[in-house]
Amino acid sequence: MFKALASLLHQRRRLVLLASLVLLVVAGAIGSSLQQHLTNGASDYDDPGGGNVTARKVIQQATGIDPQQGYVLLVRTDAPLTADAPVPPEVTAAVNLLKARSEVKRVLDYSGAHLPALIAEDGRSTVVLADLGTLSSPSDVDAVKALEHDVAADPLLKDRTLLGGATVGHVQVGEVSEKDLGMAETLSLPILLVLLVIVFRGLIAGLIPLLGGVFAMMLAMLGTRVLTLFTNVSTSAMNLIFALGLGLCIDFSLLMVSRFREEYAAGVEAGAEGTARAVRRTVLTAGRTVAFSAFTVAVALSALLIFPLPYLRSLGSSGILTVLSAAFFALVVLPAVLAVLGPKIDALSFRRGRAEGAARVVRRWERLAYGVMRRPMLYAVAGVVVLLGIAAPVTGIKFTGVDQSVLPRSVSAGQVAEELGTKYAQQPASVRIVLDAPADAGAALGEYGTRVGQVPGVQRVGAPVQLDAGHWQIDASVAGEPLQAAALDTVQQVQRTAAPFQARFTGASADFLAQRASIGDHLLPAGLVLAGLTVLLLFLFTGSVWLAFQGLLMNALSVAAAFGMLVWVFQQGHLSGLLDFTATGALEETSPVVLFALAFGLSTDYNVFLLGRIKEARGTGLDERSAVAVGISRTGGIVTSAALLFFVAIGALGLSRLAFIKELGLGAAFAVLIDAAVVRTLLVPAVMAMLGKAAWWAPGPLKRLHERFGVDEGGAGDEEEPAPGGARAAAPKLVTTA
Repeated sequence: MFKALASLLHQRRRLVLLASLVLLVVAGAIGSSLQQHLTNGASDYDDPGGGNVTARKVIQQATGIDPQQGYVLLVRTDAPLTADAPVPPEVTAAVNLLKARSEVKRVLDYSGAHLPALIAEDGRSTVVLADLGTLSSPSDVDAVKALEHDVAADPLLKDRTLLGGATVGHVQVGEVSEKDLGMAETLSLPILLVLLVIVFRGLIAGLIPLLGGVFAMMLAMLGTRVLTLFTNVSTSAMNLIFALGLGLCIDFSLLMVSRFREEYAAGVEAGAEGTARAVRRTVLTAGRTVAFSAFTVAVALSALLIFPLPYLRSLGSSGILTVLSAAFFALVVLPAVLAVLGPKIDALSFRRGRAEGAARVVRRWERLAYGVMRRPMLYAVAGVVVLLGIAAPVTGIKFTGVDQSVLPRSVSAGQVAEELGTKYAQQPASVRIVLDAPADAGAALGEYGTRVGQVPGVQRVGAPVQLDAGHWQIDASVAGEPLQAAALDTVQQVQRTAAPFQARFTGASADFLAQRASIGDHLLPAGLVLAGLTVLLLFLFTGSVWLAFQGLLMNALSVAAAFGMLVWVFQQGHLSGLLDFTATGALEETSPVVLFALAFGLSTDYNVFLLGRIKEARGTGLDERSAVAVGISRTGGIVTSAALLFFVAIGALGLSRLAFIKELGLGAAFAVLIDAAVVRTLLVPAVMAMLGKAAWWAPGPLKRLHERFGVDEGGAGDEEEPAPGGARAAAPKLVTTA
């Protein structure tokens, strides 16, 4: 297949590039509207089959109110407020403005609802609350924009009113994410361009992965836009598309371009014939590795599809589309570009000293590999100790959810969340209990409400309210902030309180507990699928049982180290001033799940890069240690450079003002860096040196399975063209690495 693909891409190179250009234009035209169709509602974090979702549907059908939507207008007043004083005109204006809106179903203020807790402790402001009906995306964005316009147009409210609440918070999270992504692109792309020119030792070669990243992002946005026609896709998908598309195109381009330079320099032909041969060899060798690497990353991200939460599924889907887009560029577009450019790929390059510098890089990595293999036990133990030391904080990991408090204080919902937490009496968390009960169940439900009120931490329990012929609702107020441990413990006790009928729970605390339970229920199946498929793919690639499980263990160490770093930085608050965030004492619950799949896939990606060259070297007859040294020397510069560039690409997400985006970006960046610096450089050669030939062991049945279904890396023996005189071209002694 790869042989036919290589020939086709060279023969039809201009047609392929023209078709790719047309595809890019179409992708840009359609995918440019993607941001308008992304969602960021609280329902993105729900298990659709959860009892909390059913409870909200019952409430919504009976009352028209969506419990996950709401406005909060924080109105500042000139004179201090008291509960029994006349209502100031600005507060009246806020109430009337909300009541006039079609999406608002109920308005609560301190006077009309007799809720003095809605007045700030200093009396200088008050909040007006609004319950809303269903607002699906993008109608929620339009509603918030209209509300912002009406507030700004009212002279009584302008400059003294802040908008907050769940609906405004969800919309502003999307806006902040989009703005921060634009800032990350603006700052990271010039830096990446400079680094790429240095790494690729030339302007033309350095531009290729950057242009490839743009191509992959546009293609992934097209695919994701199509996906929005069938399901919700979270606004965080844009961050993943940017970082992953750019990072993978850099990785794949480094591998392909480096191999093309190597093959062209090693060939005896020049001009068009030399270019044709180099393109074929590049696709047959590096192309196979890229295809397999892309497949392993896609498989890792597919583990997110096992979770029923739309947020995780949408990131998994958009991530897979991004991986496939990057692979399409590397396997189809890039070979056609190389076929057109040929030796001109080194135009505008640092010609002087490029070959000598590359030779020094190869020798340096070769010396490092042999140095590690001379004392393999020492380096293996040291590497494991370092990684476990970095991972140590993960033993105290804690989780939390996402609410308006994650927003920066530069947006209104973030300011409202801060003032509610500092200037108002602590608002009790609300738990809404929906029971499947007949119309005559009032007495039994009253007794149940009494038992709920006896749970420590429950401040107040409302009277049972009949929603319809088959459902009742009981509201309970719980002390503490909804996502803090005290409130969560109280709600769990409420859920364990015996109920006379089927009971379902919703509210911020109950919704988070349902999310945590859903993730916990699906974590083991997702992990087993990820581990099983990774082992299977690595076995098919290497033919070795040990190397398959070794890859699994090495990936686990890299991910554990990344988690330890996240806990140390984001949970414990180290570097919070430098990274500009406020530590909450916990990690956002979905971020580690996404990070696990992403970092696991990327670690496997680099493992495939290395094992592919080691396997190819063994195929030429080298002994195990020499093959490892060749593999390290010929991929060390590539993997390290790729990791550094990927660190910049995905680490740019650390510039986001949203802590959970920072966690994902910096966690993945650190995992990639530690994998390249410690695992591939020290642990892999040390362990393989200790094992020797045993590293490639597989039982007879599995050997036969690999012979039938395994991946042929396309080594020296796969070249169909003999060198002059009937002999095959000798393996090159020098590889032009990054």
